[in-house]
Amino acid sequence: MADGPLAGCRVLELAGIGPGPFAGMTLADLGAEVVRVDRPGGSGLFPGFEHVDVLNRGKKSVLLDLKQPDAVRAVLDMAARADVLIEGYRPGVAERLGLGPDDCLARNPRLVYGRMTGWGQDGPLARLAGHDIGYIALTGALHAVGSADGPPQIPLNLVGDFGGGGAYLVIGVLAALREAERTGRGQVVDAAIVDGTAHLLAGTHMMLATGTWQDERGVNLLDGGAPFYAVYETSDGRHMAVGALEPKFYAELLAVLGLDEDPAAQHDRTGWPRLRERLAAAFASRTQDEWAKAFSASDACVAPVLSLREAADHPHIRARGTLVERDGVLQPAPAPRFSATPTALGSPPPVPGRHTADVLESWDVEDVEGLLASGAAVQA
Repeated sequence: MADGPLAGCRVLELAGIGPGPFAGMTLADLGAEVVRVDRPGGSGLFPGFEHVDVLNRGKKSVLLDLKQPDAVRAVLDMAARADVLIEGYRPGVAERLGLGPDDCLARNPRLVYGRMTGWGQDGPLARLAGHDIGYIALTGALHAVGSADGPPQIPLNLVGDFGGGGAYLVIGVLAALREAERTGRGQVVDAAIVDGTAHLLAGTHMMLATGTWQDERGVNLLDGGAPFYAVYETSDGRHMAVGALEPKFYAELLAVLGLDEDPAAQHDRTGWPRLRERLAAAFASRTQDEWAKAFSASDACVAPVLSLREAADHPHIRARGTLVERDGVLQPAPAPRFSATPTALGSPPPVPGRHTADVLESWDVEDVEGLLASGAAVQA
């Protein structure tokens, strides 16, 4: 039995890539029983590496050939017993398979049907292909990231796929589950990466409206335009991240660096070019380790820029168990944390079809033996 606040919740995930699996992983981390419906031939970006696909940890896998009517019937049987269904197809694909919202809600009126797309279920671009970079480009998010004298910089696929996409699907699913518990009525959650990414920019739009944010790159308070909120190179070619926004933190920054700047002139933009040069020269005088030690007990809001593997060895990350290693795979621990219903790292990612027979039987799907014999279902 899984631990966590969602223990007892059943989630059916129609296999996809990126934000949908991330949402399923998060629900599994929170204690839900997540069954991933894989299809013959696979649907991942890294075939042969399914056993290290962290986005599928904590899940069970059934392998069904959805081109066969009996396999579709099996999914509908499972949907009738699920609390949540997640799919990440282009609009209309689930309907053509016979697994659209109307099909599933007819079998289970309490079902929360989560749809994960980039463009959304409607709009001029809804049926076109896309990826994270295009979604965040259209919302203005990509335009805002980077230096003033350079092109936009790609923030991995954190802002779109996982921030504006998968995380918002989880938010929508949890809200719809609350409504289903209260009213007995399920519904469709249309989670679009463009919508979620735009929502993440709420604070930036607020500053834009007040005139404290210029609609250009690298000239603002939080985009590297301010010298006291920027990244500086150290003598060994590494970097330190500086986030000394508040006056008392800025004063602490100057004190640790040994600079005789006037703290009261922090927001005098005419002095920023000279201040940036002085900060750069100061940080370039020592190694990253030396500066990390100097700022380790300081409120200056300065931290070393670490690689993914280095982060796991940082004393704070290690003390909290924020990153863990299992079966040789470095991965984040479940988040957030709960006092009464603690979560735990789920089972390792399964190969497709690893749990086909067991899941179909435990979910009371009809004629499991016939499904396996016909090839509509496959046990790995």
